[in-house]
Amino acid sequence: MTEIWELYKNGGWEVPFLTFSIYVFVAASFVLYLTIVASRNRKIKRERLRKEYSAMIDKVMSAVIFEDVSFSSIKEDKNFLVLFDTSFFREVLTESLINLHKNYEGVYAQKLEQFYKDSGLIKYSFKKLKSLKWEIKCKGITELAEFNISEAFDLIITFSKARKKTLKIVALNACIKLEGTESIKYLVEHSDPIDDWMQLNIIAAFKKHDVGDTEGIEHLLESQNTTVITLGLKLIKELKLSQKVPHVAQLAAQTTNTIIKYEAQSILQTLTA
Repeated sequence: MTEIWELYKNGGWEVPFLTFSIYVFVAASFVLYLTIVASRNRKIKRERLRKEYSAMIDKVMSAVIFEDVSFSSIKEDKNFLVLFDTSFFREVLTESLINLHKNYEGVYAQKLEQFYKDSGLIKYSFKKLKSLKWEIKCKGITELAEFNISEAFDLIITFSKARKKTLKIVALNACIKLEGTESIKYLVEHSDPIDDWMQLNIIAAFKKHDVGDTEGIEHLLESQNTTVITLGLKLIKELKLSQKVPHVAQLAAQTTNTIIKYEAQSILQTLTA
């Protein structure tokens, strides 16, 4: 320690320290430069591959939709099989399937759903649910819900209690798409607060997926969670469910929560006007 202190007082450390700092700075800058170049090249390569893959995928999807070509016939193409074994090609293929499925209905949509199952892409979607990254879980949930994989419901509903808000919303929206009002019973028992942003997303999901059967929505008013009750009232108001007026009236008469009582009375006036 004495030698170090003497070196510090004499100022002999300044030149070595500055020299070392310059070397570190130059090395760090060089590494950063190489990282940026590599990242840029990787993005350029991915975009080039995406264009190439998209051209092939468009032909395949056209054959599946309009020519009734099955996956068993498509996989006879060795080039396709080789590409299918790469994760990026499957990613582009899945994105293409989802975009097409959103724009087609009836028989065409069913063909896309069957291709999704036959190709094994469904297996990779389930695998994403086991990822430690929430954004990958969201992607897997979205894929399964888009292709109406109802057997995934029990697994997806478990993510409705996740810590990450975005994952919660994606899971709840997916469950509403898959099972409609069947997902209500899980919301009734939901113990975590459902904030305004989540409520807006849930209401939007009910509207988007055009849930025709509204039986059971009134059970939200029986929840011990006040935010779930608020959600139930908002759903009844937004969906204009005048047949639920007796349940809202009963809530307004029995609740001791002044905020809930006021909301219920306000909705009664709106629905009975």
